[in-house]
Amino acid sequence: MQHIQSGYRGLSLLFGLNMDRVLYFAAIAGALMAGAFIGSL
Repeated sequence: MQHIQSGYRGLSLLFGLNMDRVLYFAAIAGALMAGAFIGSL
């Protein structure tokens, strides 16, 4: 049981560290799509 808790804690930390990268790329993609939409008007 302790091994499962340790693995969950490590997975949670890894997810937390990578979440900012996901948001960073999502913001860039959103900005590019918004720019393309505005440019097509």
